[in-house]
Amino acid sequence: MRPYTIINAAMSADGKLSTKERRQVRISGAEDFARVDRMRADCDAILVGIGTVHADDPSLTVKSPTLREMRIAHGKQTNPIRIVLDSNAKTPITADILNKGEGYRIIAVSEEADQERVRELSRYADIITCGRDRVDLHCLLQELKKRGIESLMVEGGGTVIWSFISAGLFDELHVYLGALIIGGMAAPTLTDGEGFTEESHFPRLILSDMKRLDDGLLIQWKKKHA
Repeated sequence: MRPYTIINAAMSADGKLSTKERRQVRISGAEDFARVDRMRADCDAILVGIGTVHADDPSLTVKSPTLREMRIAHGKQTNPIRIVLDSNAKTPITADILNKGEGYRIIAVSEEADQERVRELSRYADIITCGRDRVDLHCLLQELKKRGIESLMVEGGGTVIWSFISAGLFDELHVYLGALIIGGMAAPTLTDGEGFTEESHFPRLILSDMKRLDDGLLIQWKKKHA
């Protein structure tokens, strides 16, 4: 058993998440920012990878006061649980995700993570250890489910998204397609990983919705089960 998992991302018209220097680019606008804020408010937890923490330093907090009040009215914390996928315990203790906004934090590490770093990070977040040299996602999601997390929002980046998709650990994929072209062979894409070599391994999707937001297009798929 695992939480219901929604992968959410914004990419350029040519499928890039950021520039080849991994510099954050504003891809979507106010309408999509509001949509993402609603998604965050609705989920029990949000997960990003250590690469996103280093590149963007997100806080992953709910921005709307109305949505924060709504969470409190339903007996929830102001912000959803914020999770960093960080096999080697490299999250800076100054990271916004550890310091901004109220709420519970989790850092997922591997058994080979530096124990001194793990102890330091444990002052800021709960530590979950899964996997020998990298975080075992199956183990992690089972642990999250045990802790009462029923819905999980994965915000990336590309390596983390690939890890979830390649392992089949997702239920929905929401992609905002922005009206700009970034270019660059080395620029990160939606799924930065080894890639599938056999067509039979390709995850299949069912289109559930699409709509225009700002100057771009929001596309929502559900995972097709065999």
